[in-house]
Amino acid sequence: MSKDQIEILMYLKAMIADLIFVNGAIATELMNITENTAAIRHGEEFLSNSSCQSEHHELNKRLIQIIKNYQKIPDVITCLEDQVLKHLQ
Repeated sequence: MSKDQIEILMYLKAMIADLIFVNGAIATELMNITENTAAIRHGEEFLSNSSCQSEHHELNKRLIQIIKNYQKIPDVITCLEDQVLKHLQ
């Protein structure tokens, strides 16, 4: 494999890692929007009586784990993890 091919592969690897991060961030925010919409439409009691919040919590934790597998910049991961997990408290 030539030097140029290796550089292209490294570029693509970094780009895919960035896309995974962006998609993970979008997915976690969409879950928050869904919860907020349900609370507005049905009231807070509906949300606290459903299993959605605990399921979303588990999905968010899994998304963070997937992002950690591909994003190697600790500050970026910590920032997103803090943002996502603070919504779960």
